[in-house]
Amino acid sequence: MPSPLPPWYAQRVPLGRSGVTVSRIGLGTAPLGGLFSAVGGRQAADTLESAWTAGIRYFDTAPHYGAGLAERRLGTFLSGTGRRRSECTVSTKVGRLLAPGDSRQGDEAFHGAPGRLRVRDHGAEGVYRSLAESLERSGLDAFDVVLIHDPDDHWEEAVTGAYPALHRLRAEGAIRAIGAGTNQIAMLTRFVTETDLDCVLVAGRYSLLDRSAAEELLPECAEREVGVLADGVFNSGILANLAPDATYGYVPAPEAVRRRALVLSERCAAYGVALAAAALRFPLRHPAVTGVVVGARSAQEITVNVAHAGATIPEELWAALDAPERDG
Repeated sequence: MPSPLPPWYAQRVPLGRSGVTVSRIGLGTAPLGGLFSAVGGRQAADTLESAWTAGIRYFDTAPHYGAGLAERRLGTFLSGTGRRRSECTVSTKVGRLLAPGDSRQGDEAFHGAPGRLRVRDHGAEGVYRSLAESLERSGLDAFDVVLIHDPDDHWEEAVTGAYPALHRLRAEGAIRAIGAGTNQIAMLTRFVTETDLDCVLVAGRYSLLDRSAAEELLPECAEREVGVLADGVFNSGILANLAPDATYGYVPAPEAVRRRALVLSERCAAYGVALAAAALRFPLRHPAVTGVVVGARSAQEITVNVAHAGATIPEELWAALDAPERDG
C-alpha cells in the first residue's frame, strides 16, 4: 500500500522557481534564541523534536536570533541520530555579523544569549564571512536558502553588495535559493522587481491585522514566480493571545489595534474557531504565499500550532473576517 499523505501543513511545496521545497508551515527559531525570554537547551531541543515529529521540515534561523544561539541549537538538533539533513530545508540570513561584546546592547529583546555584539554589514565580504560563521556555528555543511536580513536603511549596500554575493554563491551551487526578509513592503517589492530573488520573507505585513503586502508585493511575486514566506502571522503576539499585555509589532498593542483584534476574535468565536487558528491559516489563502513561518519556544506551543493548522474553518468565517468593521 502507498504511504499515507502527510498532514497538509507538512506537505512539501516549491519555493517559487528555485527548485527548493518547503513544508507549508515552517518553524521560526527566534524564540529558541531567547526572544522575549530565555529558553533552556533542553526546552529548545524538545521544541525542535516536537516540530520534527509533527512533520515540519522547514526551519528558519539567523545569526541575529540569540546572537548565534538559535543557529547552534538548530544545527545540533539536525545533526542528531534519526534525522537526515536531506529531509528538510534550512534558511539562515546575512546582514548582521557577530563580534565580541554585550549581545544585549541595542537589542534587549533577546535573553540568555551569549556575549556577542551584532554589527550591521550588508556588503559582499560581510555575506561571505557571515555564512562561513553560520556554517561553523551550526555544524551544517550548507544552507538551502539565504536571506538578506532587515536591510531597512541599507538598501544601496544590500543591492550592490549582499545581493550580488548571494547571486554568485547561488550560481556556484553553494546555496540553492536566495531572498530577502524584512517588514518593509516597498523595499521587498523593489528587490522582487529589480533583482533575481527566489523568495521573500515578509514579516507581519500579510496578516489578519495588516494586509498591506497584498497591494503590490504579492501580485509582483506571483507574476515573477517568487516564493513568499509569511512570517509574523500573529503580529508578535496579539493574534495568538489577546491578553491585556499583548504586543503588536514587538511593542504594547495600541488601543485601536486591540479593538480591531477583539472584533476579529468575536467573529471567530461565532464560528467556534480560535483567533490564532484563523491567523495562522489566513496568509495561505493567497495563491502567491508559499508557506507560513511560525515561531515556538516549547513543545506545547508546537502542539497548539499544529492543532490550529488542523482546525476546520468555514468559508463563511473568512467572509466575516474580510468584512470591514462596522461603526458603532
